[in-house]
Amino acid sequence: MSAVASAGFTETVTALALDLRGVSRTFGALVALDDVTLKVQAGERRAVFGANGAGKTTLFNAVTGDFPPTAGRIRFFGEDVTTMPPQERIRRGLRRTYQNSLLFRGLTVFDNLYLAARGVGSGRFSMLRSGEDDATMEAARNMMHAAHLDRLEKTPVSDLAHGQQRQLEIGMALAGAPRLILFDEPAAGLSPAERRELVDILRALPKHIGYVIIEHDLDVALRVVDYCTVMHNGAVFKEGAPDEIEGDPDVQRIYLGGGHE
Repeated sequence: MSAVASAGFTETVTALALDLRGVSRTFGALVALDDVTLKVQAGERRAVFGANGAGKTTLFNAVTGDFPPTAGRIRFFGEDVTTMPPQERIRRGLRRTYQNSLLFRGLTVFDNLYLAARGVGSGRFSMLRSGEDDATMEAARNMMHAAHLDRLEKTPVSDLAHGQQRQLEIGMALAGAPRLILFDEPAAGLSPAERRELVDILRALPKHIGYVIIEHDLDVALRVVDYCTVMHNGAVFKEGAPDEIEGDPDVQRIYLGGGHE
């Protein structure tokens, strides 16, 4: 059993992880999402591409409940979560990372992971710290291992390189029993070596944990997903396997500047 599975992440699921039907989101006269219908299978790894302003982050905000849709329905593993608050979606196994890091910079790597694990556990309101053999401590260690941060356990977040902070965010997203994780541009600002590390981490996640990744770096995204969705002007433009999307002339013309090496 993998370290992540042993932290309590193993689960058998059969329903669609995400089922969006006619989802729209407007901000006054601005149409940010326009009648989006999208299905993501349980355990699937999906990439969402599109130029700036295509609606990618707004799509994530609708799914997480940060900005619920103004029309349409969202189901998460068969349950209608369209109007459900974000914390309830988290309790049902939805996780997300953001473009800008949301970390406790004055705390260590391990303490950030511990707080993430504690925050989704039954004892999250207790003022007592867990013992060394407590399940929450063990989960935090497993999350640290999954994020390739074992040697940085006692390092303050403020001393981490940018890529290491992104790794920490992935580790924190594994808290509890995630069924689907939304990664918002995890490779942004990473060096080539850090991007390779990111690919290794994403590939090594247990197969039952699906994810949707927004990423401008196609060399990263196309190596870690099963299927791709391309958005344009708030709507789904094209969908297909990574090799189909990479070689599609319309996608190349609009999003890749005419070609992709």
